[in-house]
Amino acid sequence: MFHRKPASLPERVGFFLVPQFAMLSFASALEPLRSANRLSGRSLYSWHILSKDGGPVLASNGIPMVPEASIEQVPPLDALIVCAGIDAHLYEDRAVFAWLRRMARRPIEIGAISLGAYVLARAGLLDGYRCTLHWENLSGFTEAFPELEVTSELFEIDRDRFTCSGGIAALDLMLQLIQREHGLDLAAAVSEQFIHERIRDRHDRQRMALPARLGVRHPKLLSVVKRMEETLEEPVSCADLAEGVKLSGRQLERLFRKYLGCTPTRYYLDLRLKHARLLLLQTDMSVLDVALAAGFVSASHFSKCYREQFGKTPRGERGGGRG
Repeated sequence: MFHRKPASLPERVGFFLVPQFAMLSFASALEPLRSANRLSGRSLYSWHILSKDGGPVLASNGIPMVPEASIEQVPPLDALIVCAGIDAHLYEDRAVFAWLRRMARRPIEIGAISLGAYVLARAGLLDGYRCTLHWENLSGFTEAFPELEVTSELFEIDRDRFTCSGGIAALDLMLQLIQREHGLDLAAAVSEQFIHERIRDRHDRQRMALPARLGVRHPKLLSVVKRMEETLEEPVSCADLAEGVKLSGRQLERLFRKYLGCTPTRYYLDLRLKHARLLLLQTDMSVLDVALAAGFVSASHFSKCYREQFGKTPRGERGGGRG
């Protein structure tokens, strides 16, 4: 795999499915291996689908996947990939964590795609390693595991661990693997089979560029929005935002109304509240700590704004969980 050359072929890859795993990420990791076999005319890779008890596992889209073995019947593997998705931050299974630690003591590589990094982190298998996961969960993950080295890269390969951000980024991760082991020509051919115009590397951004996301290209507006996104915890005044791009407050407000249909204050508040919602859903931070992380000075003001935005209180968002 990424850390060592295979001693023999086919290279054996296990996919451990966590309930509510992301089907797109799973398929994006497996299908390039199948295509590499077909295009090369050789059996370069084999794959084995695993679940805790060997029973079917529901993906986040509701489709059941039938594995071939339980964790007690694992065939010999060269690599093991944990596939997770929605609610992975809530996944707690000591038996699975213990099994993963036992697997890590074998001469295999262990990785995770999409939100599988939560499972590896809870098993203690990311300690001392760089890791990444889906951009939407980065804030919550770093709050939950402040001791880990977490990046926003498309994927990370660090010795015998690899993690991937999710979506079709797993395709790029596997294309990198195919290129390393069997050459650029085969990797490029696999990429073309999936109408994938280029093989992205780890430094490619996870999210769309800001102009594409907002549908605007005004440089001063984009600069202000970028600064807003970078200062959610310690909001900057609109006067300072305007001064930073050499505009008056009135000019900045006209820009926002023209291109984004709202005032700078409203846009900034929406960003902070969306950030707060992710923290509420993905962490066990108290409501007060979430409020402070989203730039609010009091829990009461935060709750008032949150209710106006989402129609429920922060506690209500958690179904009455701890605050």
